[in-house]
Amino acid sequence: MKKLLISTVAILATLPVFSQQALWGGTEIVSPEINPDNSVTFRLFAPNAQAVQVTGDFLPTQTVEVPNFGEVDVPGVADLVKDEKGVWSFTTPAPLAPELYMYSFVVDGLRMMDPSNVYMNRDVATVTNIFLIDEPGSRAHLYKVNDVPHGTVSRVWYDSPGLNLKRRMTIYTPPGYEDSNDSYPVFYLLHGAGGDEEAWIALGRTAQILDNLIAEGKAEPMIVVMTNGNPSQEAAPGETSEGFKRPGMDVSRMNRGEFETSFPDVVNYVDKHYRTKADKAHRAIAGLSMGGFHSLHTSKFYPDLFDYVGLFSAAIFPFDGRGEAPVYQDFEGKLKTQFEKNPKLYYIAIGDKDFLYNDNVKFRQILDANGYPYEYFESPDGHIWKNWRIYLTEFAPKLFKQ
Repeated sequence: MKKLLISTVAILATLPVFSQQALWGGTEIVSPEINPDNSVTFRLFAPNAQAVQVTGDFLPTQTVEVPNFGEVDVPGVADLVKDEKGVWSFTTPAPLAPELYMYSFVVDGLRMMDPSNVYMNRDVATVTNIFLIDEPGSRAHLYKVNDVPHGTVSRVWYDSPGLNLKRRMTIYTPPGYEDSNDSYPVFYLLHGAGGDEEAWIALGRTAQILDNLIAEGKAEPMIVVMTNGNPSQEAAPGETSEGFKRPGMDVSRMNRGEFETSFPDVVNYVDKHYRTKADKAHRAIAGLSMGGFHSLHTSKFYPDLFDYVGLFSAAIFPFDGRGEAPVYQDFEGKLKTQFEKNPKLYYIAIGDKDFLYNDNVKFRQILDANGYPYEYFESPDGHIWKNWRIYLTEFAPKLFKQ
């Protein structure tokens, strides 16, 4: 028994996590530490490192050139300073506004997670640490788990004859759903390129936002359905028969019309298995980037399905010369039919630095030229989750109002 204990201690002493805390009674490294004025201190114990930086969306962006894509804004970097104990640290020079932030360290050129912070999210193939600066009454307070009634989040498999696959989606049911006989409206919420049915729940904080908006009386209780928008995928990476396949930005089938034309498979499943108000007046569809593309084309291809449409930083037009699918043909004719049926809300939101901004301007010019009514919301910044969470908090309260 004594030998086993000694061996166990020896093994544990070699683990990287224990470099952050002395085994017996040492001082724990706290990172990130949110200071009383909402400045934030980051720390990393790395006595042998030559250079340590932090990168995250709380820092000013920098513009980089991406091959075959052009210039994009990415999070900036800041240098940490090492003390005599081998602890590197950086404190933001000013308080941070309430928000959910993402960050990681760069140690001697190698990107790594903060070993003192267990909270992290995956966005496509990138994993980052997260932290939340919360103030009651702020928008970020909606992203927090508060002392309010909570809904239920389920991962559901369904049959999609249109895609010839068993597929998975994430479904939020509002507080009290299981204990009532009420029927509810349905909001279909779609992710962007490289994402999956986990994206809006993890990165978008959908459950927290809906719980809080409903509790405050700002949003109607509703079912939220978050699909997987990649027609060739069963489900999120690591959750399929392909095993632990590396996530990627493969959107080769996103604009062939398969996802849009097969969307009734999703609606039919939800209406059959949940207590829904199964009509146009009680259905909404919205999505970010590629999901905005899907929402745009699905809603005009099926103009009797959705009375509420939201385009968040939306890709607008088919890419790569592969827009021949029927769902994309006669773009303006289908749009005319959709607006002749008087959708209750057509909502467009985008950041003023988004690389899709000009395409959205062109699309709005088409709407304006034809007198099609819509609401427009413009925010600072670019193609980032900060904006998409904002758009969700703005859009959801507008749904299903009588």
